[in-house]
Amino acid sequence: MATIESYETNAGVRYMVRYRKPDRVQAKKKGFKTKRDANLFMATVEVDKANGTYIDPSKSNITIGGLGPSWLERKQGLKPSSYRPLEIAWRVHVEPAWGKYPITKIMFSDVQTWVTKMSVGDAKVKPPVKPKSATTVIRAYGVLAAILDDAVKDRRLQANPVRGVDLPRKSRKEHVFLSHEQIRDLADTSKYPALIRVLAYCGLRWGEATALRVQDVDMIRRRLNVNQNAVDVGGKIVVGTPKSHERRSVPFPEFLAPAIGEACKDKHREDLVFPNEEGTYLRAISGGSGRGSWFLKAVQRAGVPRITPHDLRHTAASFAVSARANVKAVQRMLGHSSASMTLDVYAELFDDDLDGVAVALNEAVSRMNVP
Repeated sequence: MATIESYETNAGVRYMVRYRKPDRVQAKKKGFKTKRDANLFMATVEVDKANGTYIDPSKSNITIGGLGPSWLERKQGLKPSSYRPLEIAWRVHVEPAWGKYPITKIMFSDVQTWVTKMSVGDAKVKPPVKPKSATTVIRAYGVLAAILDDAVKDRRLQANPVRGVDLPRKSRKEHVFLSHEQIRDLADTSKYPALIRVLAYCGLRWGEATALRVQDVDMIRRRLNVNQNAVDVGGKIVVGTPKSHERRSVPFPEFLAPAIGEACKDKHREDLVFPNEEGTYLRAISGGSGRGSWFLKAVQRAGVPRITPHDLRHTAASFAVSARANVKAVQRMLGHSSASMTLDVYAELFDDDLDGVAVALNEAVSRMNVP
């Protein structure tokens, strides 16, 4: 049972509460100005112990900077391409703003102000702070919130004080769909025409296409077996499993067989199908600005809308839908986690299906009026 004791200080009488934590270890809290305050604290401790919601003050006496590195370390099991953005968000945005804050001192309103300032920038300071993208803001907030979520699970906090903050909305980039003629022109002016056509007609991600090995190509069944993904992480190519760890088999049209066969000719099973001149993983862009990029030069020479290699996935999706492939087939080709994700990303491609529904309903009702 908790007890209350008084003691003398230079400022007058103060009160101390002695109590036992749920693990039966004795603890104390000093500094109460009135016996009533001490009684309220003592009652709160007993209620929290009975409800299982007791928080040990010694475990709460830690800063975000004290918890962040261990949280980040627990995320090292992620793919490098997923881990690196979290590390950057922590190092650049979260730790400088919140590292010195005790977790018990973080206020919802302060975090909302931080999120808003990142979103809109600050022109009053010198040099002015430019607005951050919605993706950057959401990721930085997510890191802070996740650290505090773990603090709740570790019984350092009763609740996460920052959940529910208003976040900026991501604006979806408008898709660019090329025509068959534009793909022909782009491939013909490109240094790697077979790769351009594979991206545009098979829908592989850039890293999936550049990680293809000869043993992944089934010329008899006309299949590309996607088993690996080569991703540029901080200037270094990291090879791992495909996105969401989902290996898949993607068909390629017959007209691509000669070009793919030529790309595999006289190579060993472990050799890359589309390597660079040194025989290693091909990059689309040389340097951060894209200057010297063989892909950008091909786009400029072909006179097609400015696109990235990833945009060719959108074209592949549009070709598949126009060829009357159902959404499930498109999902499997692109390697999406679900058909609903495919519909969310490419809803505009299925507008003709809506027109078809209206036509079918009209025909059904018209038949009712036929004698």
